Amino acid sequence: MRDGILKLVSTDFDGTIHEDFADAPIPEALERRLGELQAAGVTWVINTGREMQSLMESLARSRVGVRPDYLVLVEREIFKNDRGHYVPVEPWNTHCNRDHSRLFAELADELPDLLEGLQSRYDATFYDDPWSPLCAIARSNAQMDAIEKELLAFAGARSEVTVVRNDVYVRFSHTGYSKGTALGELQRLLGIRPEETLAAGDHLNDLPMLVPKYARFLVAPANAVPAVKAQVDGHGGWNMTERTGMAVLAGIDRALAL
Repeated sequence: MRDGILKLVSTDFDGTIHEDFADAPIPEALERRLGELQAAGVTWVINTGREMQSLMESLARSRVGVRPDYLVLVEREIFKNDRGHYVPVEPWNTHCNRDHSRLFAELADELPDLLEGLQSRYDATFYDDPWSPLCAIARSNAQMDAIEKELLAFAGARSEVTVVRNDVYVRFSHTGYSKGTALGELQRLLGIRPEETLAAGDHLNDLPMLVPKYARFLVAPANAVPAVKAQVDGHGGWNMTERTGMAVLAGIDRALAL
């Protein structure tokens, strides 16, 4: 690869660079490569659906020797590494929280009826959290398919509502904020183009960033869900034969070899 052509690496966390119960949840070889890239001026962002505490605990348990330059948390909020402390990137986070608060306030009168109907039809777990007034954890992917279909129908009639799913978990979000739009904002702040960006992900909530609009180099590990593999293949990206972190390492090395 020509010097400087890769300037930004955006990786999902669970199932993409991190694998629970593996001897090394994040492969040491991938850590070394990310550290080498950072030393050469490449920015690394973990782009995840997790919130801060959960991610920090998993990184600590994994004994990771390198730290990402940025975090995208809950598929929308951006944080910058400031000497080991992750600080909010503004005004993005303020606008993000404002828009979600406004949207969810507008939905407040409709959500009780929606929730009551869902609870009457599905033996799943429904709750609210700081990031969504309606979240669900299904007992199976088949059950979540049915729940997601109903939530998509609800969202489809409202221009600013979208449904974010990862395996058997789902929540509402604002259409303006996703792993893709957050990556785009980071590119704008850093002056980095999609042509200089690699994005890697394995699940449905990664789809918004696995597009040429945000990354030239698209990577899916062997354990990625079919929808991710199909989208990555359709955009000329790389469906790797390796799993999780070793797949990301192989994708990075393939990009560097061009």
